[in-house]
Amino acid sequence: MAEREDLFLRAKHRTFSGLSEDAEREWTGPFCFILAADPQLGLMKAWRDGDCEGGGDEWAEEMELTKRAVEAVNRLRPRPRFMLLCGDLVHAMPDTPFREGQERDLKAALKGTDPSIPLVFVSGNHDLGNTPTPRTLEQYCSAWGNDYFSFWVGGVFCLVLNSQLFYDASACPQPKEAQDAWLEEQLSRASTEPRPKHVLVFQHIPLYLKSPDEDDNYFNLQREVRQSLLERFKKAGVKAVFSGHYHRNAGGCHDGLDMVVSSAIGCQLGEDTHGVRVVAVTAGAVVHRYHSLEQLSAGGVDRDLRKLLDA
Repeated sequence: MAEREDLFLRAKHRTFSGLSEDAEREWTGPFCFILAADPQLGLMKAWRDGDCEGGGDEWAEEMELTKRAVEAVNRLRPRPRFMLLCGDLVHAMPDTPFREGQERDLKAALKGTDPSIPLVFVSGNHDLGNTPTPRTLEQYCSAWGNDYFSFWVGGVFCLVLNSQLFYDASACPQPKEAQDAWLEEQLSRASTEPRPKHVLVFQHIPLYLKSPDEDDNYFNLQREVRQSLLERFKKAGVKAVFSGHYHRNAGGCHDGLDMVVSSAIGCQLGEDTHGVRVVAVTAGAVVHRYHSLEQLSAGGVDRDLRKLLDA
């Protein structure tokens, strides 16, 4: 039990392999990490029942899928440097029935993660509420760690953002201002020495699904916000933005900035299968492939990614 509690402690404080932040600023060669999105315990039955406004009174399916993902990731060699859950950890909104049980059971499923693979959590709209408040922010941070933060891993600078503050911060304007100021400072750091090999951003809601010019909808950020963030990210040399929320694979690459929308561990809303994304990081590139849980369990990482990691 102490070992598993340490796993969550390390995840909460974002340390990697026991190394200091200064050590993690140094490039030591190619590595991979796992991007997992939307386990969202409770959605699968709620979706079938046509009652997604409810919290979902059953989540055994999502528990099993999460455990399968953990088991597959644990077997990967080389071992991923971390596994990031990109929001909507559970389906029940804050202060609604089933929330406590869903959070408890997700943590139980994730405790099977090998202790050498830190967990990193991103806040989603179901984790904070569609219109977050100071109370829901506090609840999330108490359960899962900070709602925005940065970390270095293997010479790569990573920013985890609270995209709900970009989407609707009407009930918590001060946290939004704080994140905006913090983000500006972090992006400035990205251009100082030592320069990172890459700068990566993680957030739940995508900037866009297919094109930066697409219309606003539930699954992307509003165009004005989107364009502002794109300009700031490009100026700072951000290589890729990773997100979930859409429960389908999507995205695009424009002006050298990759927008990666990854489908879910849990409920699928399109034609994709339950899975996770393996991201290979080399000195010159960030290459990623979505793997179904069956594929990852049976065959491991795609051959082309393994070649990059072995180079």
